[in-house]
Amino acid sequence: MEFCPKCKSIMMYSGSKAVCRKCGYEKEVSENDDALVIRVKRNDNDVPVIEGENLKTLPTTKVICPECGHNEAFWWMRQLRAADESEVRFFRCTKCGKTWREYD
Repeated sequence: MEFCPKCKSIMMYSGSKAVCRKCGYEKEVSENDDALVIRVKRNDNDVPVIEGENLKTLPTTKVICPECGHNEAFWWMRQLRAADESEVRFFRCTKCGKTWREYD
């Protein structure tokens, strides 16, 4: 993270430049700068995978599996979007292992 030398706001990275959102100050960023820029592509269809020994520690609930019709599943919650949006609840059938998410 880098701050603007003029107005002390956070600089945002755009291509090879760091740009201040408040005053518009721009600075060229090179490969050798200490700034850390990470870009992650996320597919909204990806489901967090929980496997093996971790399953045994998850709570269970009564819910009907869309695959086999069994009425018990493990469940967990994950924050997938911005922090101001609610978490998503995931289920995994205790019988067939089908994983699905709860939509509100």
